[in-house]
Amino acid sequence: MNRTAEERQREIVLVARRDGSVDVTALATELGVARETVRRDLRVLEDHGLLRRTHGGAYPVESAGFETTLAFRATSHVPEKRRIAAAAAELLGDAETVFVDEGFTPQLIAEALPRDRPLTVVTASLPVAGALAETDTVSVLLLGGRVRSGTLATVDHWTTKMLAGFVVDLAFIGANGISREHGLTTPDPAVSEVKTQAIRAARRTVFAGVHTKFGAVSFCRFAEVGALETIVTSTLLPTAEAHRYSLLGPQVIRV
Repeated sequence: MNRTAEERQREIVLVARRDGSVDVTALATELGVARETVRRDLRVLEDHGLLRRTHGGAYPVESAGFETTLAFRATSHVPEKRRIAAAAAELLGDAETVFVDEGFTPQLIAEALPRDRPLTVVTASLPVAGALAETDTVSVLLLGGRVRSGTLATVDHWTTKMLAGFVVDLAFIGANGISREHGLTTPDPAVSEVKTQAIRAARRTVFAGVHTKFGAVSFCRFAEVGALETIVTSTLLPTAEAHRYSLLGPQVIRV
């Protein structure tokens, strides 16, 4: 079947969102076109902000119309996320009150927090609250609100209003994308509101995220890069790129 370029590109996006990534060779075979044609399609889709190209393929960018679930995030880049989470938890310092964001990497940070000292953790994430609730030394404040099914986190005015009443020493923030031009972004306006309020409530803010988040841009901007004290990522983010982010204010730690 001879598809138009537009039909082909729509199919590529569907496959990428279903499988988490696409491979140039496999797509060329599946679509019955040359690999160069697929590469051209991927360039177009990257220009439109739908995919990010990698060596030999691409993966989907999270957008207003597409967001990965927590279950999917728990299967991708896991060793990298564990390294990042451990390094982020070490930035606790003398903080006694901490906000932990929704998402899989923040969940790993929560699990890496020390258990040998009193700590109050504020979170909108049910999995984070569950991971810490049985710890004697940690007091958990779960923000109320509407629970989003994909991420199991609370949102809306109940959540932001409760959060507005706190001042926390440190916020561990996640994002769907971070770029020097557009700052930190996420697909859902309701999630964006919670993140904005958390940063406003925090004395210090740490962003922790895998290398694939960098350069990705989603729908709702909730912070500039300069609002961060520290960025924690992995050595898969090139040194030169890490340096460019550090010029905007935050310390960049690569592990």
